[in-house]
Amino acid sequence: MRWDIFCHVIDNHGDVGVCWRLAAELGSRGERVRLWVDEPAALAWMAPSGAAGVELRRWCEPFDAAQPGDVVIEAFGCDPPLAFVARMAAQARPPVWLNLEYLSAEDHTERNHAMPSPVLQGAGAGLTKWFYFPGFTPASGGLLRGPLPEPQPGWLATVGAAPREGERRVSVFAYADAPFDALLERVADRPTLLLLAAGASQAPAWQAWQRQSRPGVRAVTLPWLAQPDYDRLLAACDINFARGEDSVVRAMWAGKPFVWHIYRQHDGAHARKLEALLDRMEAAESVRALWRAWNGLGPWPAALPAEAPWRALATRWRDGLRSQSDLTTRLVAFAASKR
Repeated sequence: MRWDIFCHVIDNHGDVGVCWRLAAELGSRGERVRLWVDEPAALAWMAPSGAAGVELRRWCEPFDAAQPGDVVIEAFGCDPPLAFVARMAAQARPPVWLNLEYLSAEDHTERNHAMPSPVLQGAGAGLTKWFYFPGFTPASGGLLRGPLPEPQPGWLATVGAAPREGERRVSVFAYADAPFDALLERVADRPTLLLLAAGASQAPAWQAWQRQSRPGVRAVTLPWLAQPDYDRLLAACDINFARGEDSVVRAMWAGKPFVWHIYRQHDGAHARKLEALLDRMEAAESVRALWRAWNGLGPWPAALPAEAPWRALATRWRDGLRSQSDLTTRLVAFAASKR
């Protein structure tokens, strides 16, 4: 099928990260994809080599005269251009129109997944929009997966972060409001290499490191990494602090202990989303306490969770997800069924 994916970049890279992974995965399966992005600059480092079957197009006004394909995806309710929607409605066989929603482990994901929403007025009057909810169960839309790298000894050296003998490796990709000072205190219990991802997590983390340099703890700032290299970073670490949707899903696939820095919402909805995932994972109280503290939702525990049971939890969670079909497989089948 021919796919049009619309992505509006808001304030971080998660939206375009999700859309690029989806587009590339569709392209790898022989689908033809146009990815429309209003701010595509991040793809220069995120996906410098492009992907087979994927055409990157700039989303701007006045909008391109392109005709819609077989499937149109608006990522996270971004609303495609009205001129494009009008062309969708004018087709004798309109495309399948999907709203790819935000990821959540909450129960409403299953209730609302694959629900239709008839369009009664405006440029798209007469069309139906389908709500597609990614999730962690067979009753949801699933998770993006794609190629999963195996740990590669020596890979960290290629980005200037070769670990020393006996060092615990901890990757940190977080929003600027993360409590880096408290994390430094907790990782000082043993020799640790902190690998700070580029962007918001680097400046405050590096400043905290300079203020509170601790014996046995090293911090290395990383360059912007292409998506496959970020996946390799996660596979090379013992603990991964990830942020947003795309990165935390990659941390899950790595099968290593991980902590989610969730996008903060003014109405407190992020706290419910965090607890829902912890419940779904059946996480131990020590893991729950750390997640809450990292997100400013509870007091800091005295130490990090014990590593052996934490690793067992991460492995069990990853293996359970692997037993399910992935989002791209389900999405292709769903779109084909609505054609």
